[in-house]
Amino acid sequence: MTTSITIATRESRLALWQAEHVQARLADELGITAALLGMTTRGDQILDRTLSKIGGKGLFVKELEAALAEGRAQLAVHSLKDVPMELPEGFVLAAVLEREDPRDAFVSNDYASVAELPEGAVVGSSSLRRVTQLLSLRPDLRVEPLRGNLDTRLRKLDEGGYHAIVLAAAGLKRLGLANRVRGYFEVDQMLPCAGQGALGLEIRADDVGLAEALAKLIHLPTLLACEAERAVSRALGGSCSLPLAAHARWLDGSLRLDAALGHVEAHTSPLLRATAAAPVADAAAARALGQQAAARLRELGAGSYLPG
Repeated sequence: MTTSITIATRESRLALWQAEHVQARLADELGITAALLGMTTRGDQILDRTLSKIGGKGLFVKELEAALAEGRAQLAVHSLKDVPMELPEGFVLAAVLEREDPRDAFVSNDYASVAELPEGAVVGSSSLRRVTQLLSLRPDLRVEPLRGNLDTRLRKLDEGGYHAIVLAAAGLKRLGLANRVRGYFEVDQMLPCAGQGALGLEIRADDVGLAEALAKLIHLPTLLACEAERAVSRALGGSCSLPLAAHARWLDGSLRLDAALGHVEAHTSPLLRATAAAPVADAAAARALGQQAAARLRELGAGSYLPG
């Protein structure tokens, strides 16, 4: 039985909170002590370009995976929304933890909601998913790039660079910054991305003992919802260069999956939306639900919205 490990983590305040949260759960629930190995990833270093132009969200995990492969760490803690849909050979997601609030948050020092923003207001976001959905709500807005960790983004807002910014509610709540939120986008208004609000624990595929231990931390409703969401993205070749949203929620014993796709270049094009629902008892059924939603998006013309 593994009793002592090292956790690889990014060094942002939010990433360290997430790693420390897992560290505490390992100790309290599994009797495993863990040290933290802080690392700076390429995604953290390159802030002058959008992720879609420099290689995608996988830039946040590659250095951590190298630490796993080299034996410098045994576990990497990720925001699941940053984890590529296909992991490199030799790595697995051993657990998905219970999801925090999956919604997007509207943050502004001067305005209470998107509806109150003046015409032509500047809103900060580098997420193509958020860009297309914001423009669907308010085509007159100017959505400008916004990169950096959570504190950096809030500082850029406070310095007057934007009328408002859009951030994941989960990160703000985890860092005790919910007071910065002026309002939450309900999921029917702005659909989250796959895995938003959930934490994923990645290990080497051959670390069977650790996998068995971490299985006790799996939150099955979150895992199945995220499996369905990630399957939509996987079916459409999803990456951060694709303005794709997918969010699943449990309703009356069934899993309802909503997906929305914006045009990869013409960001003001109408969003394509699809819904699928079914009783889901295992990961295979969850993935099938995701593939069903992706097929419906293709029937609506997703092919013309995807990169050539």
